[in-house]
Amino acid sequence: MAKAHPAPVFDEITMYATVPGVGSMEVPAVIYNDVPYLSVTAVFDFLQIKNTLSPRMDSISGFFIHPAAVYQINTAENYIWFQQKKTALHQDGLIRTDNHIYLRLDYFETVFALKWKFNFRSLSVVLQTTLELPVMRQMREEAMRKNLDRLRGEEKADTTIQRQYPLFAGGMADWNVITTQYSDAPADTRLSLAMGAVVAGGETNVLLNYSNRIPFTERQQFYQWRRVNQHNRVFSQIMAGKIFPQQTSSVFMPVVGVQFTNAPATYRRSFGSYRLSDRTEPGWMVELYINNVLVNYVQADAAGFFTFDVPLVYGNSLIKLRYYSPWGEERFREQNINIPFNFLPQGRLEYTVSAGVVEDTVGSKLGRAVVDYGLGRRFTIGAGMEYLSSVQSGSKMPFLHASLMLTSKIMLYGEYTHGVRSRALLNYRLPSDLQVELNYIRYAPGQTAINITYEEERKLMVAYPFRKSKISAFTRFSAWQAVLPAVKGTGLQYTTLEALFSGVVLGASANITTYALYTQSPKPYVYTNFSTTVRLPLQCLFTPQLQYEYAAAKLISAKAEIGKYLTGRGYINMFYEKNWKSSFESVGIGLRFDFSFAQTGASVRRSNGATAYVQNAGGSIMPGNGTGSIQTGNRSVVGRAGMVLLPFLDKNGNGKRDAGEPAVAGLGVTINAGTVKHNYSDTSILVYNLEPYAAYLVRFTEAFNSITLHLAYKSMNIMADPNLFKRIEVPVVVREEVAGSVVVEEGSIRKGKGRIKVQYFHEDGSLAGQTVTEADGFFSFSNVAPGRYTACLDAEQLSRLGITAKPDKISFTVAADMELLESVNLKFVIRQ
Repeated sequence: MAKAHPAPVFDEITMYATVPGVGSMEVPAVIYNDVPYLSVTAVFDFLQIKNTLSPRMDSISGFFIHPAAVYQINTAENYIWFQQKKTALHQDGLIRTDNHIYLRLDYFETVFALKWKFNFRSLSVVLQTTLELPVMRQMREEAMRKNLDRLRGEEKADTTIQRQYPLFAGGMADWNVITTQYSDAPADTRLSLAMGAVVAGGETNVLLNYSNRIPFTERQQFYQWRRVNQHNRVFSQIMAGKIFPQQTSSVFMPVVGVQFTNAPATYRRSFGSYRLSDRTEPGWMVELYINNVLVNYVQADAAGFFTFDVPLVYGNSLIKLRYYSPWGEERFREQNINIPFNFLPQGRLEYTVSAGVVEDTVGSKLGRAVVDYGLGRRFTIGAGMEYLSSVQSGSKMPFLHASLMLTSKIMLYGEYTHGVRSRALLNYRLPSDLQVELNYIRYAPGQTAINITYEEERKLMVAYPFRKSKISAFTRFSAWQAVLPAVKGTGLQYTTLEALFSGVVLGASANITTYALYTQSPKPYVYTNFSTTVRLPLQCLFTPQLQYEYAAAKLISAKAEIGKYLTGRGYINMFYEKNWKSSFESVGIGLRFDFSFAQTGASVRRSNGATAYVQNAGGSIMPGNGTGSIQTGNRSVVGRAGMVLLPFLDKNGNGKRDAGEPAVAGLGVTINAGTVKHNYSDTSILVYNLEPYAAYLVRFTEAFNSITLHLAYKSMNIMADPNLFKRIEVPVVVREEVAGSVVVEEGSIRKGKGRIKVQYFHEDGSLAGQTVTEADGFFSFSNVAPGRYTACLDAEQLSRLGITAKPDKISFTVAADMELLESVNLKFVIRQ
């Protein structure tokens, strides 16, 4: 049996090994008779292949990828045992040193199917294989985890910028003007101005409304101060001004007061979803916000119907809908809704305390305190007290409620408010996505807290979305029944039935809704609304709407509208409406056009002989962006967040912009939200239309005009602050390439010397980096930070080869200012 080569003459070097899709590293290697060898343990460690070196350093054993695929590399007998096969090696197949066992490059491919492509000039190897190595599997799993983290918003960044709490900062502003002139009535003018700022570290929003028909009163205005501190577990949020207590009592006027809670302001995804459906005007855009975070948006169908699958979130949440008209008088309105189900993580306790004065005619005092606790992941209970001084049936109203998820598809909610009502809600969603909801409410006799005369309410809703090859639709059947105390026992009940179909059929949006009302009348009142939107040539939209009454067996109203989008920024439409039952007739034309700084519109409508002319405009102003310029927009920005990114040359490397550190152009920005705008005059980058209190992962790319400039951070996790542009300084640093050569002097002849180790050190003597010369003696250090260094050849290698270098060391400096950069060239001469 052939033995391993006993005493070969070779040079131990470091070789650069690259595995595509994984990375690169330096591995110990030797060159013998111009043939490369790699350290088996170093390669297998890099590829995460199990390997164990024997105590006598004469064999390596382990398994290759799979535990059943054992192997052994034996230097004493010069063979490799793998997959029940013994491969005898050439006498030069293995080289053993005091620290490593080296295997000739071709045997990696012959035995293990690991083909290394060798580059003699750069002394590097690249792996070519079709095997799924452990390191590749780990990299893929890590990539999947990173993708999941990115979807969950948990991706790691190079650095984090926390929230700021300035004493005063501003600001954001929204404005809106609507004027209407009537042929038979005085003109109407409505103005609104919303202003957002930061006062005493808290978000401050003020909305002023004016109408020439209504006196300017405080009740019509909105103002709120809100301080959010996610790190404070006792007072996460403090609000003052106009608040939303989410009370049970019927309160139709604004509430001025204070509110405390330890619930975070950010969006916290739980599990499951709750289907919400409602109506607005046809073609309006509806945005869904949860705790001020935009979660989803849809466009209402031809009849104004829309539906959302609202994600259930941990804790009490503020659910808000914003409506945007495609054209005409009103561009924006807002609605707060309440979802009954409330789940908390197990062991989590959250409270909310609200107190204030209702702006009604008697100045009612309102107070509400609620505490919720997560008994389990699927079971949350709560209790509290509500007080409203104007309730004659009992101003103090203690209550209990609970949310229970029986299975992943069945949710149950129960509520009891003493002296007011009892309520139970069951929501069941089948795997087929068929949803059934039962809602029962029983009101306490004589209660006046809720402005309603019913004794009982019963609701049933069955909904089913389905998709076929040419149909995408949503169907819903609902029944609502009310029982009045005065007629209980007589069998009289008010019952309303609704059957709805909304979908897209052959590319046309359609809505068919049938209503039936059962009262004391022997015959129910039944009618059907039909609406559709059809695309016509020249990018026109035609929307007819019809209403048919079955008792009269005739059409009672009809409406038709034709509209056309103009260059993606405008919309013009004409409409005609006729209602025979109410003797109403109307015709009109409207135009909308969106500028970058405002949304504008104008329309004229003639109804029953009277004419109305409407003009509207609205937009936003963002002066406080820190760049000296005023940014404008055509969407609401008050209460939202922004940031201004300022790339600069960090000469001293402290991460802060000091005097004399110039701006740097060429920064690329990627963020999964908001609007990005580059200001090329001062290299700043504005990002606005962000949700406040959320964390945004901002990634940077390098497109600088010098290859020596690099980013100190490739990504930042930035906490968005409301009503201001957060100033973010992005440090850019100099990283130089230092090159040189090593030549051997033989008399008067000098030639490059390869495979010589070159090192460079910091001023304190610590190793900064090292490399190996190429065959012609060339070497380089890349990505060298500014500072003073000393370069030299490896003393141990020089001693082993019996050679000396001149000079023995060379000092060099890398400047921090790109204007002071000088070419650094290191040259060493060695002699035997």
